[in-house]
Amino acid sequence: MAHYIALIHKDADSCYGVSFPDVPGVFTAGDTIDEAIRKAAEVLEFAAEDWSDLSGDKFPVPRTIDELRADPDFQERAADAVIAAVPCDFCGILSHGMLSTSS
Repeated sequence: MAHYIALIHKDADSCYGVSFPDVPGVFTAGDTIDEAIRKAAEVLEFAAEDWSDLSGDKFPVPRTIDELRADPDFQERAADAVIAAVPCDFCGILSHGMLSTSS
């Protein structure tokens, strides 16, 4: 099963915020780290459902952690974050092009 890498941030007196380096503009939060990770999987699937209709592009394919670590932007954003691998139940659809741009 494929995974999307998520960055989890938490400031004092705040929820756990989750963002995805490979999926710009998609984020979620939870009161606990477990809730945040569960919601992260849900928001990824939700975003993928309408991504090509709204953006005109294919849903971003996840990069490996090694590819992300070579990205200076990721290095900066991940400096004070917890890094988590969020399972992608719909990634098989991505590899078959079913979430591609409609013509």
